[in-house]
Amino acid sequence: MPSPTPDAVQYASPSKAVTFNQYKWRALIGVTFCYLFYYTGRQTLGFAVAGIQHDFGLSKYQIGWISATMLWCYAGGQFINGNLGDKIGGKTMMIAGALLSLAANWVFSFGHSFLFFLVAWGLNGYFQSMGFAPGSRLLSNWWDQKHRGFVYGIYVGFSGFSSVLAYILPVLILGTLHLQWMWIFRLAPLSMLLGALVLLLFVLEHPEKKRGSSLGIANIESSRAEPDDELTSWQRYALVLKNWRVYITGCATGFMNAARYALVVWVPVHFLGADWKTSSTLIDPKWITLALPVGMALGSLSNSWISDVLFKGKRYLAIVSYMVLAATTASIMMFVPHGSMIAIVLLFLCGFFLFGPASSFWALCPDLFGRRAAGTATGVLNTMSYIFAGIGEPLVGHMIDVTGHTSIIFPIVAGLCAASAIMSLLIRR
Repeated sequence: MPSPTPDAVQYASPSKAVTFNQYKWRALIGVTFCYLFYYTGRQTLGFAVAGIQHDFGLSKYQIGWISATMLWCYAGGQFINGNLGDKIGGKTMMIAGALLSLAANWVFSFGHSFLFFLVAWGLNGYFQSMGFAPGSRLLSNWWDQKHRGFVYGIYVGFSGFSSVLAYILPVLILGTLHLQWMWIFRLAPLSMLLGALVLLLFVLEHPEKKRGSSLGIANIESSRAEPDDELTSWQRYALVLKNWRVYITGCATGFMNAARYALVVWVPVHFLGADWKTSSTLIDPKWITLALPVGMALGSLSNSWISDVLFKGKRYLAIVSYMVLAATTASIMMFVPHGSMIAIVLLFLCGFFLFGPASSFWALCPDLFGRRAAGTATGVLNTMSYIFAGIGEPLVGHMIDVTGHTSIIFPIVAGLCAASAIMSLLIRR
């Protein structure tokens, strides 16, 4: 009898095969939908900077440290929670993270001092880290290796659309409802409750069991057949940390993430500023800022597909190509007038090329380590990524304070993208 095909899934009957397909799609849609709202709890700070500075006199350097604290707590949480996702399940972790992050946002909204904001936003960063890596583990339970480029393209792509929501909701709260900055942190994160509810009601953690009965699966990823509890937590960490590709990939995605957050946090400050409501520019600045997350979302949907189709699975080529183009567009952005159509186009392209490689980066984790350590690998890689992002935030804020020009963010982003491209050449995966 021939050996089973790698990554094949065998079923007891056609009807049960249909059942499994239904549930794996529910897993993809449910996890993606839940994470779609996560960024409304952590990417809204840029819209509150002017209000916080006005009310409490904080410098942009201090705001940078508040943002950095969130990113570093997010990084440390990824290292812990990725492994917990492997151990206790991604569904539980994602739901808990959404609820706790909502609570932390409400606490932040009542802030009155630099230290208060620092602690509250740091706690929020840790709670936010309970989402992405555990969600990645849940998806790897259902989808085999040959579909991971597609699955991670969807998952990371819709995290980009989460950035779109994180931009639209503050604009509506400030510009349409005419509320003060603190309501950004009270209203926007409420959307996470909807995502958590969908995940709770419609997604199963494992394909092997449905209320105690089998879905008829004889073999999932037979080439890697291994029980989920075969490895201890320390063994998972050892498996991941001894692989040198993790460190190269961590640096490459770290430079990318530092560039990403330099844009996400400071682009609203650059284009909106304190007088954006009375701006006389041809195009309303709030719609210019929206071009960034839309570009990021579409870019991440495209990159993993390009790596599979155009570059025949050589993900590093797709990553390097996009990062070079991101560096180019960011360099040009420094000289573009605020209220022009060119600003919209270039900001869209900058987001598209900068965040596009994220889907290819994260697809490497289950490829390299299998589903039994997918959450741990994703968490470790994300830890490295957000350490870089955290270092960058106060530095960018300080450069803006020193130069007096918010446009300084664009050459910084260009340099970070170039560094990511250089490191990505070493991955060759």
